[in-house]
Amino acid sequence: MRTLPGREDARMAHPRMYDDADPPLKRVGDVHGDSSSLQAWLADAAGSWRGAIAVGTVASGACATATISAAPEHDFEIGSISKAITGLLYADSITAGVLEPGTRLGELLEVGKGPVAAIAVSELAIHRSGLPRLPKGISASRRTWDLWRHGSNPYGDTLSELLVQASATGVGRPRYRYSNLGFELLGHAIASAHGVRYVDLLRTRMTEPLGMDGTYAPYVVQDLGARALPGYSRRGRVRDAWTGEALAPAGGVRATIIDMTTLTRALLDGTAPGVDALDPVARVAGPASIGAAWMTVPRKDSTLTWHNGGTGGFSSWIGLDRERGSGAVVLAATSRSVDRLGTVLLDGLAAS
Repeated sequence: MRTLPGREDARMAHPRMYDDADPPLKRVGDVHGDSSSLQAWLADAAGSWRGAIAVGTVASGACATATISAAPEHDFEIGSISKAITGLLYADSITAGVLEPGTRLGELLEVGKGPVAAIAVSELAIHRSGLPRLPKGISASRRTWDLWRHGSNPYGDTLSELLVQASATGVGRPRYRYSNLGFELLGHAIASAHGVRYVDLLRTRMTEPLGMDGTYAPYVVQDLGARALPGYSRRGRVRDAWTGEALAPAGGVRATIIDMTTLTRALLDGTAPGVDALDPVARVAGPASIGAAWMTVPRKDSTLTWHNGGTGGFSSWIGLDRERGSGAVVLAATSRSVDRLGTVLLDGLAAS
């Protein structure tokens, strides 16, 4: 299957470099879950998969989950699906009247008086702000080297550091350009409009209303929960947890498969905060379009609304078939892509 559009933007660019002295992570443990059919599907589909993996489905309002090498209560890094959650918080804030689409960054964050301050939050929500993927002056090549040589976290900046970096970053012409920096700023701007930190915004506007007790955004390693899984590279090298105050809205959220399945159901039945974020408002490339972070792609017999994520040691995918009322989620504690696994799982729901 051809790679879904946008996948190449999910992580920092990096060289393919591994240490062959590190043994590959072996798959251990049994398959667990609340659906025997989904357990059987996962056991077959995962094959020789390395490490922990979890899947969830929603069909006709019914949720099901299954895991390998993890309990349903273990939390994974969900990477850039954090942007999809921030998109929901953006749409929720517009609906609540706390934020307006034309609100400028400079009204909410201390980013100086340059062009960054003039960017509207609506432009950030659809990756059309003109901002680059990463801010200026962060030594991206060195951080990438440390990630792939030592497994280090490349995104541990504080909000104060982010604002300094953003103030020094140039703004290009407004066109679609996937930007981690843009969604970091968007999330913190939304939180500022509410008068809280992003971690508190996430809790009060999203996780508490939906009962997602295992979803959170750790700012430092010490914030990791007792059930936080470690992440691994494709070859089984352990990776540092991606924590960071700046990172949280764009890639720092962690969640359990139970919570992500709960969110999927709420998105499908319309009870999720900010569900309008799913509706496409701008073209991306070819037939693909975008809402507030959420991508929409027409397929042969359906329309796919989706987002994916990837960190140094985790991969994730969430997809919705809104017309049929079905959805699927895949979380994995490895950097190996799960996009294909997710689309196959979602397609199977339509066929059943």
